[in-house]
Amino acid sequence: MSILLAIFYFFYFSIIGVYIIFLPKVLSMSGYGASEIGIIFAAAPLVRFIVPFAFIKGLKINVASFNISLIIMCISAISFYFSLDNFYKLLFSNITLGVGLSIVLPYVELISLKYLGKEEYGKIRLFGSVGFILVALVLVKFLSSPSVALMYLLALTFSTSAVAFVIAKRADALLQRSEEVTNDINLLKDWRLWAGLTLMQVSFGSFYNFFTIYVTDHGVMLDIAVYLWSFGVVVEIFMLYFQGTLLRKNLLLILQATTFITALRWFIVFLFPENVTMLFIAQAFHALSFALFHSAAISYLFYLYKHKSLAQQFFSGITYGFGAFLGALIAGYVYELYPSYLFLSATLIALMATYSLYLWQETKAVQVK
Repeated sequence: MSILLAIFYFFYFSIIGVYIIFLPKVLSMSGYGASEIGIIFAAAPLVRFIVPFAFIKGLKINVASFNISLIIMCISAISFYFSLDNFYKLLFSNITLGVGLSIVLPYVELISLKYLGKEEYGKIRLFGSVGFILVALVLVKFLSSPSVALMYLLALTFSTSAVAFVIAKRADALLQRSEEVTNDINLLKDWRLWAGLTLMQVSFGSFYNFFTIYVTDHGVMLDIAVYLWSFGVVVEIFMLYFQGTLLRKNLLLILQATTFITALRWFIVFLFPENVTMLFIAQAFHALSFALFHSAAISYLFYLYKHKSLAQQFFSGITYGFGAFLGALIAGYVYELYPSYLFLSATLIALMATYSLYLWQETKAVQVK
């Protein structure tokens, strides 16, 4: 199972590499404005936010529904070929892709935590980072037209779906058992925790959707922009491999520290958008603001709630879904109206995440007393 999970992460995050690094630039080259790009890239996360609530209303996850989500992913990847010239077609393609993604990754993450444990999770998850960096380094050399990026997106989506199909089939019994647990997740009661996790991803809206455009608009070459992405992934891989010891510590404290460091990261990008050295320093923080934060977050939720599958589903849907949706919209309009303040806004949002997690800590302390 470890090998299958490693292969899945490799292909899945290769898709994310194409989607995040190159598609915004492809849309910009195709004549789409900043706000249009923001809306398009907000569609899939919004769907990821909505889908988890269906599981509260009785929708069950099983091999059949999992496989349907894989089929939807593949169809959406094909539809990109016929959608690039039309805003509404492209928006629909992103929505269908979001439906597929909203089911696939959270349950593979759950399987990983159950089979591997939080200490070994990073050593398998790092293969996703390897896939991300390899597709970035390869595609930048061949991105002669939008169709090239779409071809990579299609091939990688089909490869991911094939591996995920095998994983789901082997882990069917495990997934069924996870659905039998009574829901103990109260979003309203625990709003400080979920607000902190979500605001962290809102702050990433500027980075995921506009970093390539932002730095190239400030005179940084596209090749250098890709190297910046790649360097961030290299330090991410390093952290994923060695983070096991850290994850034995106070997970909530790790979440608070990584959100604050993320605010510092965005502030550096705001102050030095043309300074390649400072941009590389900011990217070095990716080891903490993504790798360690993500592992600490899913581990914290895994041990906090009894309904572990739904907890991972909500983490994907609310933080990476609604958080990314809101982040994309905010970033799109900020960059269109006040482009020089894009990463200052991200800094303030990350600081709000830190404060919200601090409030959650105070709430937990009162409950213990």
